[in-house]
Amino acid sequence: MIPKVSDDMSELVTDFEEEREPSKTYKLDLARKRIVGYVDDRDAVEQAIYKIMGTERYDHLIYSWNYGSEISKLFGRPIPYVFSELKRLITEALTQDDRILSVDAFSFSHIKNKVIVSFAVQTIYGDIETGTEVAI
Repeated sequence: MIPKVSDDMSELVTDFEEEREPSKTYKLDLARKRIVGYVDDRDAVEQAIYKIMGTERYDHLIYSWNYGSEISKLFGRPIPYVFSELKRLITEALTQDDRILSVDAFSFSHIKNKVIVSFAVQTIYGDIETGTEVAI
C-alpha cells in the first residue's frame, strides 16, 4: 500500500485501522508439566507474565531481543542495588507486551540469598497481583 498525502502536502493520510491480535494461546499446566487446552484474555496475560519473568533475555534464539527479563545480571550485587534495579527490569520486561499497561505497587523482602518481590500489573483485562523470587 502506497501512503497518500493530503492536498496541502503537509501530512500523510491514514486510511487504515490497527487491530489487536487475539491473545488465545496454549494453556500450560505447570503442576503436571503439560499443555492442556487453550487460554484467552486475562488467563493468557497471567501466563505471559509467568513466561516473560522466567525467560532470560538474549539467551534463546527463538525469542526476539525484546522478550524476557534481565534479572540474572543482579546475581552477586548488593541488596539495595537489587531492590532498585528489580523495579526497572521487571517494568521494562513486562511492558514490552502490548496487553500490559503498567507495573507498580512493588513490595520487596530479603531472606538469606533471595529477594522476594511482589507487584501489581495493570492490563487491558484488569489488575493482576503477582511476584517472583530472585536468587542473589
